[in-house]
Amino acid sequence: MTKNELARELADELELPRKQVLELIETLFDKVTAVLKSGDKVQLAPFGLFRVRDRAARIARNPMTGEPVKVPAKRVLKFTPSKALKETVMSKRGGAAASTKKTAARKPAAKKPAVKKAAAKKAPARKAAAKKTVRKGRR
Repeated sequence: MTKNELARELADELELPRKQVLELIETLFDKVTAVLKSGDKVQLAPFGLFRVRDRAARIARNPMTGEPVKVPAKRVLKFTPSKALKETVMSKRGGAAASTKKTAARKPAAKKPAVKKAAAKKAPARKAAAKKTVRKGRR
């Protein structure tokens, strides 16, 4: 979603002019940027935490040559999502949180006989042979 799409949807929901909503969004982003630039953190309760972290200077190695390379100190932006946001996103996509609940309710799978395993190994070889014949037919 882009900033303009967000402004359009908020304007429709709040029944405000789109220009006014865009100004509010710009002001919000400017304020968050200013606070992060000063080194403070921005915590939006239902969303997450934005903060700036300082990374120390270090010596790394060039993977191609093995030479040591100096990496200067720098400031990086870090975002930590809130628990509510994580749960909302994970449940919507069917992520790890949803899958662990399903697997806990299932019964353990019964062991299959060795005969079926051997038959399963032969199946991909047949499919591969069929693909080769199709490719020859295309030429």
